[in-house]
Amino acid sequence: MSDEWTARMISPAVELGSAPLFRIEFTVDGAVGHATLRISSLGVHEARINGRAVGDDVLSPGWSAYEHRLRYLTHDVTALLEETSVLTVLVGNGWYRGRLGFMGGRAFYGDRLGVIAELDVRYTDGRRQRVVTDAATWTAGGSEIIADDLYDGMIIDARHRTATPEWSLPVRELDFDPGRLTPYTGPVVTRQETVPPARIWTSPAGRTLIDFGQNLVGWVRFTATGPAGTEIRVRHAEVLEDGELGTRPLRDAQATDRFILSGGEDRFEPTMTFHGFRYAEITGAVVPDDLEAVVVHSALRRTGTFECSDDLLNQLHRNVVWSTKGNFLDLPTDCPQRNERLGWTGDIAVFAASAAYLFDVSDFLADWLADLAAEQQAADGLVPFVIPDILKFQPHPPEFPDPDSTAFWSDAAVWVPWALWQSYGEIKILTSQYASMAAHVRRVRTLLSPSGVWDRSFQFGDWLDPDAPPDAPAKAKADPGVVATAAYYRSLTIVAEVAALLGHPDDAAEFTASASRTREAFNREYVSTDGTVRSDCTTAYTLAIVFELLDADRQAAAGQRLAALVADSGYRVSTGFAGTPYVTDALTRTGHLVDAYRLLLERECPSWLYPVTMGATTIWERWDSMLPDGTVNPGEMTSFNHYALGAVADWMHRTVGGIAPLEPGYSRVLVAPRPGGGLTWCKSSLETRHGRIEVAWDIVDGELKVDTSLPEGVTGVLSLPGHPDVEL
Repeated sequence: MSDEWTARMISPAVELGSAPLFRIEFTVDGAVGHATLRISSLGVHEARINGRAVGDDVLSPGWSAYEHRLRYLTHDVTALLEETSVLTVLVGNGWYRGRLGFMGGRAFYGDRLGVIAELDVRYTDGRRQRVVTDAATWTAGGSEIIADDLYDGMIIDARHRTATPEWSLPVRELDFDPGRLTPYTGPVVTRQETVPPARIWTSPAGRTLIDFGQNLVGWVRFTATGPAGTEIRVRHAEVLEDGELGTRPLRDAQATDRFILSGGEDRFEPTMTFHGFRYAEITGAVVPDDLEAVVVHSALRRTGTFECSDDLLNQLHRNVVWSTKGNFLDLPTDCPQRNERLGWTGDIAVFAASAAYLFDVSDFLADWLADLAAEQQAADGLVPFVIPDILKFQPHPPEFPDPDSTAFWSDAAVWVPWALWQSYGEIKILTSQYASMAAHVRRVRTLLSPSGVWDRSFQFGDWLDPDAPPDAPAKAKADPGVVATAAYYRSLTIVAEVAALLGHPDDAAEFTASASRTREAFNREYVSTDGTVRSDCTTAYTLAIVFELLDADRQAAAGQRLAALVADSGYRVSTGFAGTPYVTDALTRTGHLVDAYRLLLERECPSWLYPVTMGATTIWERWDSMLPDGTVNPGEMTSFNHYALGAVADWMHRTVGGIAPLEPGYSRVLVAPRPGGGLTWCKSSLETRHGRIEVAWDIVDGELKVDTSLPEGVTGVLSLPGHPDVEL
């Protein structure tokens, strides 16, 4: 099939009061050798031929930067065709026309839903038939979906299933540039698994509550029979509060699905929304008996595993996995439940390495980076807070005055492709993103103060420092300029290396010189003669150490001071968004492995294991999203499914598990487990582009034994404490 589209984007001529269902009937005249359907939509779609789904994807075409890129799918539909065939496409609001963002508003991209499709039929005798969307041959009608919204849920009226459909309503062609259409590069969203109820009971208020035992993302489906017009309502939430469904953290997201019975046996599955939930509340005269939760996320292949002798650490790692699954639904989001669910750049900037170990996210994140580059180019080099950028359609919140490039968040343009390069060794990600990477550091250069540090524009800084006021998460202990300048230096060193790797020597020299000046400015402005880093807090030392801003003497002194600060905090976490992903690395690099393990294994709040002791099955946004007495944090910003603080998994994989790349893509491997914390064994594995790596260690009678397996053709180094390195 030619890449050129002859189909037109069509929309109902009038609003129908329900999700539109587009239809065409056509004749298949002969033996079919092969048939494909290319399809996209303004809104999310479900296509069927002769009543059967054309694919297993849901919520397609997902959410991209619609002004620049609208993805389409190609399905093999050969087996679905009959002599007289009917192609229908149901279109819901999705991200295109539904509610988006925490400031309110909807339909930021347009107020008309639409579909564009081309069916290409190749007959065995060489003939070809094409069925394309246009105003002349297609019609539209209403559907059983009375309302649909990603935040608020769906209303499905099964009585419309038994009614005679009205297909005489005309469609019209929209003004649409097919040049925006681009094929999927990442995986589609699909149903991944089902989870049965773990417990069903009646709440103190007399409501039926269901605990699925796992905080997940997706929906509830069931079969029900009852009088026509009977309504069953399902509300969703991540936690309970005072024995009832805890909906306050959802803010104004309704997260409620309503199902109206037809009078016969009805099967309900709300596939044009999704919810983040562990608990559901069922109201109505009929309570279904075959309820199950359907887990939905992008179809990612699991690649990395980790297991050790500490059950709490194992649960922490499982929580990281589940938060990755829940927030990798078409794009990397901050949370999946409240009125937000946005592609915050800072979250994935620090988490990309962890994600790339757990799953094959190469195509998934490459697709998102294409949107980042498109949004950045349209904003003159500025990488927005969220990708796709819907904040540009709204007034700036008062806490984000005149936003510009922002450390850690905008650095995603550099750090994410670098993490993919290190994990997969595929040069194409650097080639495709190089212009974006270079544009970011060049824009930041214009924001520096005359002293050469980045301290003049708005910064999130060490966001959610546990010592910051609950209503002012940016008021961290770490000076924002220290955080920003350290992050800028890291980005400069990466882009300089990429420029050299790609054969851009002038750029490499430019960025190397900028990095040298930035490092000098950091030490001049922020590091005193005795080695104290401004703010004298854990995050300041952590970033200076891990991003290699200090000379050897100052590095050692910074490590000593960092270890002392960690001990002074009682080994409870004292870092926020910027410092937390790197603090265990900083301790390890400066010879304080014991302190790193004590920090990791601490159970009192704030700590990584505190949520685990409170029954968490995903990573929380705040260390104290739930307070020790079981009540929910009173702050407005409280999510129970936020992967960012789970970025410590990267350290666990490399330092506890012992698997790290010596060369990009693990073509050469460092096997360097560093046991500690009382752990007696650990098993890790990783499926790389070259094959499977396995490392298992245990301690028996005080002796460390390590077994490792590398793919054929892959070399490595075995590095063990107190022993010389060994070539593998």
